[in-house]
Amino acid sequence: MIGPLGLIEFSSRPSVSDIIMMAGVCILAGFAIVAIGGLILLPILRRFQFAQHAYEDAPETHQSKTGTPTMGGILFGLALLPMITSFGVPFENSLLYTILACGLIGLIDDFIGVRFGRNRGLRARTKLLMTALVAILFLRAIDGSYSFFPRDVLLHVGGYSLIAPHWLWILLGIIAITGCMHAVNLTDGLDGLAAGTMLAPLAVIAWLGFRFVLPAVSEAALLGFGACLGFLLYNRHPAKIFMGDTGSLLLGGLFACTAIVAGEMLLLIIIGGVFVAEALSVMLQVSYFKLSGGKRIFRMSPLHHHFEVGGMSEVAVTSRFWIASILLSILGYSLVRWG
Repeated sequence: MIGPLGLIEFSSRPSVSDIIMMAGVCILAGFAIVAIGGLILLPILRRFQFAQHAYEDAPETHQSKTGTPTMGGILFGLALLPMITSFGVPFENSLLYTILACGLIGLIDDFIGVRFGRNRGLRARTKLLMTALVAILFLRAIDGSYSFFPRDVLLHVGGYSLIAPHWLWILLGIIAITGCMHAVNLTDGLDGLAAGTMLAPLAVIAWLGFRFVLPAVSEAALLGFGACLGFLLYNRHPAKIFMGDTGSLLLGGLFACTAIVAGEMLLLIIIGGVFVAEALSVMLQVSYFKLSGGKRIFRMSPLHHHFEVGGMSEVAVTSRFWIASILLSILGYSLVRWG
């Protein structure tokens, strides 16, 4: 049902018509906030010269992107604010504040990078520790405090639940949240790539929320879905604005935290397969480069640059990654649907 104080409110599994109505309201809200907010934010970012500086080791074609406003991920944070009035209970607040904290880390990183006139922000180790701390605080906040979500469950499939020892669930949760944040960050390297790739996985997460009667999960995922659609108005090629680490870390945190609450932590590997491939390409490239004395597996990493350097246009790479994300999300949906 549509709650009097918020967007989604239900105590039992909703009907198909209710799902369609609730999904429509949330997606429209997220889309409208970003679409309208972008009109306000874009000139502000230009006025204060919060602009992107292309990486020195990025493909040559990316040098033209220097000067494009960044920190557009602020819009994703704004799009999630309706959750404040939707529930007003500790669990939903923990979820929202954790996601916003992920975005705040990215905002600090972006600001430092812009302030010092180069595409370098927080040190990698510092960023890793900060994101891991957010993950630990979130898992601690929900651990043992709420009985309505499947704690210690890693995956539902075939009518069974894969349950891990509690210490392993905590450890994998930290890895999942931290890994997702940095994987989405690595994916955000082409116009529209990260936002478009995130759409299908968030749709699956939203369905999980409806299936397991977890309104906070559905609302967060659907607001994020609408926000990604709205952001593509400005971020599709040629991009007028970049989400920066503000947006990529926030989306990664949203993706991971909602999946964990739904008891589908391992599903992240499937529906987020594009993000996994991007992260693995970097790890493999760096490791092989060090072990082989300078040889490379890929032309350039992350993976999207490998195809770009190989002659594929930016739009072609982005569209193929979107399709791959859709197919992997369908596979993940089929897996849990079967269960």
